[in-house]
Amino acid sequence: MWLFTKYGFFSAVCNREAGKSLDKTRFKVRARVRDHLDALKARFPDLLGSSEVNETTDTDYRFRIFVDKSVWTQILSALSDEIEYGNFKSEVARHQGNKGAAYGHALHEVWATMNRLQK
Repeated sequence: MWLFTKYGFFSAVCNREAGKSLDKTRFKVRARVRDHLDALKARFPDLLGSSEVNETTDTDYRFRIFVDKSVWTQILSALSDEIEYGNFKSEVARHQGNKGAAYGHALHEVWATMNRLQK
């Protein structure tokens, strides 16, 4: 699952450790930017405060945390409940300010790509 939020971009998949089967009860939540995971942890300290951000340079997503599926479900529900805006890209710009300019630009590119798919 790809998830674009005002806190950042995340990819959530079931966790699989080397040589083991897929763990359908635990998610690996990945990000390309560490600040995105840090912002998510800051927003949900009670749910993610003890989750360590792991960094790897030999995978396609450099940063990751591991959470139980039930925790991720609570986070998704809370993120949905806090939507109080009419334009997502504008909300990201407002929420992140200048430090999130690169993320905002990437969102416009994703929007344009998906717009082409529609046509």
